Amino acid sequence: MRMPTIHRRIRHRALLWAVAASLALTATSGAPAGADSPAPGLSQTLDHILGDTRLDGAQVGVVVSDAETGQTLYQRNGGGRLVPASSTKLLTSTAAMALLGPDYRFSTDVLADGSRHGSVVQGDLYLRGTGDPTMLAEDYDRLAVTVAASGIRRITGRLVADDTRFDSNRLGASWAADDESAYYSSQISPLTVAPDTDYDAGTVLLSVAPGSAPGDTPRVKVTPSNDYVRIDNRATTVAAGGSRTITVDRMHGTNTIVVSGKIPVESTPATSWTSVWEPTGYAAAVFADALAAHGVKVTRGTVLGKAVPQGATTLAAHPSMPLKDLLTPFLKLSNNNHAEVLVKTIGYEVKGSGTWSAGLSAIADHLRTLGLDPSDLRQMDGSGLSRMDVVSTEQFTELLVAARHQPWFEEWYDALPIACVSDRMTGGTLRSRMCGTSAAGNLHGKTGSLTGVSGLSGYVTDADGRKLVFSFVSNNYVASSVKDIEDAVGAALAGYSEKGAQQPQGTARSDRPSTDAPTARDAQSGRTDLECSWTKPVSC
Repeated sequence: MRMPTIHRRIRHRALLWAVAASLALTATSGAPAGADSPAPGLSQTLDHILGDTRLDGAQVGVVVSDAETGQTLYQRNGGGRLVPASSTKLLTSTAAMALLGPDYRFSTDVLADGSRHGSVVQGDLYLRGTGDPTMLAEDYDRLAVTVAASGIRRITGRLVADDTRFDSNRLGASWAADDESAYYSSQISPLTVAPDTDYDAGTVLLSVAPGSAPGDTPRVKVTPSNDYVRIDNRATTVAAGGSRTITVDRMHGTNTIVVSGKIPVESTPATSWTSVWEPTGYAAAVFADALAAHGVKVTRGTVLGKAVPQGATTLAAHPSMPLKDLLTPFLKLSNNNHAEVLVKTIGYEVKGSGTWSAGLSAIADHLRTLGLDPSDLRQMDGSGLSRMDVVSTEQFTELLVAARHQPWFEEWYDALPIACVSDRMTGGTLRSRMCGTSAAGNLHGKTGSLTGVSGLSGYVTDADGRKLVFSFVSNNYVASSVKDIEDAVGAALAGYSEKGAQQPQGTARSDRPSTDAPTARDAQSGRTDLECSWTKPVSC
C-alpha cells in the first residue's frame, strides 16, 4: 500500500444543523422515559439526523443510555452486529486494565549466557523482549551503555534476540494485504522499535527532502538510522511549483523501501511511516549498532527467535511506562500495534500463551464478568483492523456503563480522545471534531474508521448534567465520510435537555459542528475513512 505523504482537509456535506440543534435544545418537556422507552424529544432529534441520505442502504446501529442506570434512551438496530473498526479497542483496553492492571509494565532485558573472563564473555549475549511497544533507539542505546559500563568489551558468541514471549504470527486475521507496508498494519513482535514518541512500533520514519536543483536526487533520511532497511531512491527533484508526487512503498517480504515520484525544489520534506518486515531483526540490528558504538564487539553475528536459557545473568533491563500511561498514545492515537501487543500479553499472563487466540479467550472471559455475552460478538484481533470483528452498539453501551464501576475507570476515561481539545495527546482523534458545540471538551469517545465503516462510542454530559453513554456504528455506506453525522449526534446529545430548559441567551453555544473538520484521506491511493491518526495529517 502506498503510504500517505500529502494530506488535505475534506469539507463535509452539511446536514440540516439548525433544525437538529433546535430540536436538541428544546428536546422534551414530558416525563422521563421508561427503562426501555426512548426519550421522545431525543428520538425526534436523532431520527432527523440519522435520516441523512448518505446512510441510505447502509447498516446503522445507534444506542444511547443513561450512564448511571443503564436505561435505554434511544436505540436503532442496537442488537445488530456490525464491523466496529477501531471501536474494538474499547474491548481490548478495558480488558487490559482489568486483567493486567494499570501499573503493568513490560521489560526489555539484556542477559549473558556463558562465563566471563575480565572484559570477555565466552558465550552468547541475549536481548529479550516481553512486548514493550514504546522502545526507542535511545532506550536500546541506554541498554548498551549499561553493558559497556559493566566492563564488557567482547562477546565470543552471538547476539541472540529472544522474541519467544509471543508466537510467530505477525499479522492479524484478514488484515488487508495492500496495507502490509502501512505503519498502522505493522507486524507484532515482543521485540520492536518505535521511531518516535507516538510509539509507532515496528516502523521507520522516512523524510524525503528535495535536492538543491531540478534533476537532483532527493535526500532520504531514515529514523532511527539503521542498515536493517534498504532505500531504493527513484525519486526526482523538480522545479519550484511543480507537482509533488512522492510515494513510499516497501516491497513485499523484504525491507527494501522504494521512494519514487517528484518533489519541488525548496519544498518541505515529505514524510512517511513505513512498517518493517520482521521487527525482531529490526530491534536486534538497532541494539547491535548501539553495542558497537559503545565499544562492545559481538563476534559471531545475530540470531533471531531463541529463548534465553536458564541460569543466564541479567546485565541490563529497561522497564516500560505503566499501562495507565501507555493508554494515552494507544487510545488517543488509536495505535493498532499497541492493541495487538496487549491481546498477546493478556494471553501470556492469563492463559500462559502469547497468542491471539489465548488473549481473545481471556478477553471473552472478562466480558462475562461484566455481564456481556461474548457469544453474541466476534473479536478476531485487538485493534479492529480485521473485518471479521462484529459487535453491536448495544454491547458497546453495556461495556461503557459497566466500565464506570471499575477501579481503573478514571485513568481509562481520561485516555479516550476528547472532542475539540487541540492538544494531540488530549484530544486525539477527536481534536478537530465537534468544535463550537456543547460536545467540545465534553465528549470522550473512541473513534473507528475503515473504508465503508465508521463509528463513535463513548460518554457525553447532556444539558441537564446527566452523563450519557452512546454508540454509533455504520457499515456499508458509499459516501466518502459520515463523520459529520456522528458529530451531529454527539452535539445533539450534549445539548439535549430532558427538562426542556433553554440555555440563557448570549451564553448558549451553537450545536452545529464545524463543517471543516478533517476526515482522513490517503492522497496517493484515494482511500478514505481510515482512522485520522493513521494518516497523520497535521490537523488530526
